[in-house]
Amino acid sequence: MTHEEIKSLIEAGMEGAEAIVEGDDGAHFDAVVISDEFEGLSLVKKHQLVYKTLGDKMKAEIHALSIRPLTRAEWNESSGLRVL
Repeated sequence: MTHEEIKSLIEAGMEGAEAIVEGDDGAHFDAVVISDEFEGLSLVKKHQLVYKTLGDKMKAEIHALSIRPLTRAEWNESSGLRVL
């Protein structure tokens, strides 16, 4: 599994989401996921939304995934960048 594949799965599974995924060893990854679907959800619920996009790959192909879920407003505040 590559970071590009994980990015594609997350973005395909969450409408309007943008994912920034890093990790080169094939098993351990870090992801920033930007989506307004996170609005009002607990951290656990946000992580569950992301895990749902990856399905069984979390059990077999991805050993560890660190997730930083942010709404677009949170992303804009934290990074100083604007996501379209």
